[in-house]
Amino acid sequence: MITVFGSINMDLIATTDRLPKPGETVAGNSFATAAGGKGANQALAARRAGRYVHMAGAVGKDGFAADALALLDDAGTDLSLVKHVDGPTGTALILVGGDGENMIAVVPGANGLVTAADAETAVSKMSEGDILMLQLEVPVDAVERALSEARVRGITSILNLAPLTPDAPRLGRLADIVIANETEFERLAGQDGMDADAREAALHRLHQETGQTLIVTLGGDGVIAIRDGVVSRGQGLKIEPVDTVGAGDTFCGYFTASLDEGLDFASALRRAAVAGSLACLKAGAQPSIPLSQDVADRI
Repeated sequence: MITVFGSINMDLIATTDRLPKPGETVAGNSFATAAGGKGANQALAARRAGRYVHMAGAVGKDGFAADALALLDDAGTDLSLVKHVDGPTGTALILVGGDGENMIAVVPGANGLVTAADAETAVSKMSEGDILMLQLEVPVDAVERALSEARVRGITSILNLAPLTPDAPRLGRLADIVIANETEFERLAGQDGMDADAREAALHRLHQETGQTLIVTLGGDGVIAIRDGVVSRGQGLKIEPVDTVGAGDTFCGYFTASLDEGLDFASALRRAAVAGSLACLKAGAQPSIPLSQDVADRI
């Protein structure tokens, strides 16, 4: 079983021909809303990959709450660990340029009211051998408590180091498996501007220090990882991206689901990389997450 402990948002998405420079105003082409939040996105991806998933987090008592949970509910995700608090549901303000790249500002809302006690409650309902997946869009003390409780209970923990926060390197040391993009991994390793050789060397160094499984997503170049002293690589699909929002979350959810299903590590990386590629072909974080059969057809 998978429990995702993390954020639940509504995404407010505007498209432009190009992303604005600092202080610049550009004309928009379209506007849409979509359910999001890194936690909810990853939970939906794991669910669409075919696994049983609990979502733990918080929404507000406002007009966004039901919509933020709608796709999770429709997919059959267990929402019994989602609390409703006074105040607004978390929101993400997203600009998507004509080349598919994006800029995002996240307003925590209810996500900021997720507590260490909530983390303890969520993990207490898990069993040894289950998988706990986390990100960094809820308070640090809640993430830290969840990771600590998981370790005590023999639960495998997967931490996605996003969004990148000052606490990311410290919290990263508490997880069994760490997933980061190139920038996040550089912060974890304490080394900026890595080329491919430096990145692989840093993977070996950190792995020797911690024994953790480390995964670095590389966008169109796929993924590189180290587990039990062995470096593995996975390649996604060659695509023309429409919108890269949610691609990383899709990777995380599909990877976690693949481990929960019992796939070997290399196959899990490949499946997750393909799923992440497919997520770039549609707009919106959750609407773009592919179904399991769509991914299987492209592997």
